[in-house]
Amino acid sequence: MARIPHLRTLHLRLTPIAAAAWLALPAFAQTAPTPAAPAASAAPTPTQQLAPVTVVGRATPAATIAGWGEQPLAKLPLQATVVSTEAMKDSGGKRLSDITGTDPAISDAYDTEGYWDYLTVRGFVIDNRYNYRRDGLPINAETSIPLDNKSRIEVLKGTSGMQAGTSAPGGLVNLVVKRPTDAPLRSAFLEWRQSGSVTGAVDLSQRFGADNEFGVRLNAAAAHLDPRVRDAKGERNLFALAADWRVSSDTLLEAEIERSHRSQPSVPGFSMLGNTVPAPTDPRINLNNQPWSLPVVLDGTTGSLRWQQKLTPDWRFVAHAASQRLTSDDRIAFPFGCTDTDGTYYADRYCPNGTFDLYDFRSENERRRLDAVDVSLQGKLQTGSIAHTLALGVLRTRTHDTLPPQAFNFAGTGNVDGTATTPANPTPFGETTFRDERSTELYIRDAIAFDTRWTAWLGARHSRIERGYTQSFTSPSVALTYAYARDQMAYVSWGRGVESAVAPSLPMYTNASQVLPALQSRQAEVGLKGASDAFDWNLAFFDISRPLTADIGTCDASAATPTCTRTIAGEQRHRGIEANAGWRAGPWSLQAGAQRLRARVEGSGDATIEGKQPTNVPARTLKVQVGYDVPALPGLSMRGRVVYEGERQVLPDNSAQIPGWTRFDADARYETKVAGVSWTLRAGVDNLFDKRAWRESPYQFSHVYLFPLAPRTFRVSAQADL
Repeated sequence: MARIPHLRTLHLRLTPIAAAAWLALPAFAQTAPTPAAPAASAAPTPTQQLAPVTVVGRATPAATIAGWGEQPLAKLPLQATVVSTEAMKDSGGKRLSDITGTDPAISDAYDTEGYWDYLTVRGFVIDNRYNYRRDGLPINAETSIPLDNKSRIEVLKGTSGMQAGTSAPGGLVNLVVKRPTDAPLRSAFLEWRQSGSVTGAVDLSQRFGADNEFGVRLNAAAAHLDPRVRDAKGERNLFALAADWRVSSDTLLEAEIERSHRSQPSVPGFSMLGNTVPAPTDPRINLNNQPWSLPVVLDGTTGSLRWQQKLTPDWRFVAHAASQRLTSDDRIAFPFGCTDTDGTYYADRYCPNGTFDLYDFRSENERRRLDAVDVSLQGKLQTGSIAHTLALGVLRTRTHDTLPPQAFNFAGTGNVDGTATTPANPTPFGETTFRDERSTELYIRDAIAFDTRWTAWLGARHSRIERGYTQSFTSPSVALTYAYARDQMAYVSWGRGVESAVAPSLPMYTNASQVLPALQSRQAEVGLKGASDAFDWNLAFFDISRPLTADIGTCDASAATPTCTRTIAGEQRHRGIEANAGWRAGPWSLQAGAQRLRARVEGSGDATIEGKQPTNVPARTLKVQVGYDVPALPGLSMRGRVVYEGERQVLPDNSAQIPGWTRFDADARYETKVAGVSWTLRAGVDNLFDKRAWRESPYQFSHVYLFPLAPRTFRVSAQADL
């Protein structure tokens, strides 16, 4: 049985700290919350207020996750999405999984209340241990990630071998931390959300010194969590501090740290009832509602230091180091399979009568540590008529995870009505597991501009990993862009990513603990991009293949000799077309995106899954947002959103499905100024028509799970900026 992850508890008293910071920093005139632009030689990417999905266009900022420095997304040979946290406030987003409503390539993957987030990008579930970055450095996302101190979320869509040493294909996520602003910032935020969740936050920034060379920014937040689902009350808080020192016009030093805490019971999924996919159930039912159910507690401390040094007008040196400490208590009354009244055992679903076997799962004091250091040199040079934009560097990463003995014990029989009560059974078993890893990655990138129209983009990353074994590989990436008209571009690209796998260390395996060949995923992409003052758009065709591992043989654990071999057997191939567009005329605006995906298993040698669609991957998605600025009341804007996701497969053999669904959301934003205070009032309703549907169908832990669409939920908030 695969384990279910979670994290630690660090209680912080934020109110005195926030109050002290407020008193220490004198109030200044109203300023917009835009981050500081440090010394020109070392200026980071500006943080602009963005639409929920940034497509392309002249105002599109650089996405640091792409690895090409200050180049705007509109000019890069790739597809990426940038979501600002201000836009998240407008749409009611509170956690990472809420971005699934903004981009057609992003969808859910076992996302539930009280647990950390999983994302699917282009049909592949991205890896929480290897596919997440924070200001460009790797982090472990097996935790709850607070967004209160993040300026934006960047999602690179597609294979990311050039940007990451080992990573699952589909995409890469980068979280950009808020930094001190040029002008003073005083902002307070308060939100109420049905059924009774309340969140309060402050965002303060100030520069000081003879030439304003020092800057500091404080973000603090606290929330009482009371979602629509029952028996899931909890709490969370965050304290984050960022500072910088503009030593000179050529030197910038930056430091930041955040501590976060979240405690909340998690919510398990429903499942098939025998051979039937049931009608969507009451989404407020929580099957983790036993008297002995305990919250999942996730705590984290993350900090970083960055030194940016201008060497010449065209060259810059950057040294960036970060450390992350996570602790978790992972606890749940977990439904898993069932034994029917006639003795029939259903290993991957619930019984036809709605009962299931309930297990007492506990994994307390899990500890995870990650340290990373990146040193790079970035600049430009000219060779004749050809211009080069270069970057080369080295990234060293070290992780150490300690997973304690766990409890996963049968506790009795539950039911899908959530009315059964069972005794606890918390006795742990097994041994403590240590997961140590080290990696060294050397990378080089070169954007070669032959003239104003043609540019070649070349990159490679050589990785050496040590995970109880040693493995080395190189991940190349090549692309070519052609600007066929002003602000119009076509591109082709090819890239490779790598994952590493080992056969399980069990006696039934003939190759127990042996390293498998590196799992090399590949992506080819052809795209078009265009932009004007009123309309921007992009279109991409992609083809991604990823090797699959499988167990060959009878795999009889009771046999006297090994009967099973873990090997590479076939691949999962995703081919698709993705389109996004943004338009604005007068008071009207439109953001729309669609994806058509053909995902199949190929070359597996298993007739039950060969040529079949992977589970929990919608073939069609559509995300549309329409906005209207009301002329009769300046400052008032209204928006409506439509999210459509198509049919998903429930079982690997495609013998059961959940139908597609459409959700409508609406919200309003009103900006006004009263007595020198700028107010932003927001109100919204998610799932406007209270649609009942199965939102997703992850086949996880070798089991079918069904998660319902959240019920209609109202929210209101107020933000004051001094």
